[in-house]
Amino acid sequence: MSSLAETKAAVVEEFSMFDEWLDKYEYLIELGKNLEVFPVELKTDERLIKGCQSRVWLDTQVQDGVLRFRADSDAIITKGIISLLIRVYDGRSAQEIAADNFDFVEQIGLRENLSPTRANGLNSMIETIRKEAERNV
Repeated sequence: MSSLAETKAAVVEEFSMFDEWLDKYEYLIELGKNLEVFPVELKTDERLIKGCQSRVWLDTQVQDGVLRFRADSDAIITKGIISLLIRVYDGRSAQEIAADNFDFVEQIGLRENLSPTRANGLNSMIETIRKEAERNV
């Protein structure tokens, strides 16, 4: 597995290949399609990320000393965003995630190119992942 820094750099490089934000949105949608199927029985209120306009469920498990994330959303762009976060943070230690600054989000310009409600949702997803990590440190 690549280091966290390497994975974040790869994401920044991938997004830099697109000149237009419409193309970046399409890429996010494609990423969302690659999420593993999220079991219906896990779509509970406890796993629902608060603060998102659309519904986003996040399941966190600790396996072999690392956090494993699974997620789903009922909105295609939001599903892509959570997929991107999972790609970067799944399989990392709680300490590594809790200490990270999630700076790649700024580097790819994601937050500034989202509507205010989607940007709030992104912030909620990041905070939920960070809190899950801090809870497991």
